[in-house]
Amino acid sequence: MIPLATLYYLLCYAWQRLPEPAVLQATEAAPFHRPLELLTQMLLHAAGQLLRTGLPLAFSTNEQETKQLRGRIELVPTLSRGLLPQGRAVCTFDELSPNQPLHQVLAGTLVALAPHPDLPLALRRLVSQLRRRLPASVQPLAPSAAVFAALRRHRLASAQAFLLHICELIYKTSLPAPAAGSRGRFADFRRDERLMARLFEQAVRNFYRREQRQYRVFTETIAWQAEAAHAPDLALLPTMLTDTTLESPSRKIILDTKYYAAALRPRYDQQRLISPHLYQLYAYLQNLRPDPGQALEGILLYPAATAAVDVRYALGGHPVRIVTLDLHQPWPGIAANLLGLIAT
Repeated sequence: MIPLATLYYLLCYAWQRLPEPAVLQATEAAPFHRPLELLTQMLLHAAGQLLRTGLPLAFSTNEQETKQLRGRIELVPTLSRGLLPQGRAVCTFDELSPNQPLHQVLAGTLVALAPHPDLPLALRRLVSQLRRRLPASVQPLAPSAAVFAALRRHRLASAQAFLLHICELIYKTSLPAPAAGSRGRFADFRRDERLMARLFEQAVRNFYRREQRQYRVFTETIAWQAEAAHAPDLALLPTMLTDTTLESPSRKIILDTKYYAAALRPRYDQQRLISPHLYQLYAYLQNLRPDPGQALEGILLYPAATAAVDVRYALGGHPVRIVTLDLHQPWPGIAANLLGLIAT
């Protein structure tokens, strides 16, 4: 299982945010034992930064019974309540307020975390303190899948998007009770291979976007080099979408990340490469048409778990490398290994 310090770097790169020295120092001062403790510390730091700069305000619609007319008078509730003889009316009006959905979800997450039994007492106290620092007008909103889906459609600034990612991961892994028939939660989400595979892929791709300038980094849809008697039949072919493509005028690298317990599997008493992964990369290389003068190559990247692997082949005339990345070493070593993979 990867160290929490490495997990912190992966989360930051996956969510396009540079690691913060303050969080790393807090991790070293009071070593965390569970991912929830790390996520809580990240939430405290990110929300604290947002509060220091001031919560962004936006217009929200309010309905209020008042003696002073504001905005639009709502006649139906005003008349039904018999307010006019009292010199009152129900009015709706817009006003600038921090009571926005993201801040409400933050408040709701803090409310849920404050009594969480898996958090140390010191962290729970910090969570409660941060909740009290939020403006009184911010009403807590209980986190839910629907709430996060709606918030993801907003065009949030980088700091706000980072905060949303943290709240959503806390919700998915630590807050809700598993629904009937669901696959449930992992007490330590580092054991959730599907979740970690997505984070690993995003972290590696965004690492290359931030830490090197030689290649353009993107995901790419590859068209099948196929023909059919009936053109509509071509639409039945599965989509080929790369995890990461790195492209320069002279070189194009298709890099597929695979978050598996091992890069090799036993077969007939021998260790073998995982054939579907190799077939997939081979299909990408055979169907991709690089620009003139571009050398095309492929990389399969696994986290090192049981054994280190670094083998090279020429498949279909293209260089292919299958290699593991040791996630238990300090981050500078991980960064150096990643940059070394694409060095010319």
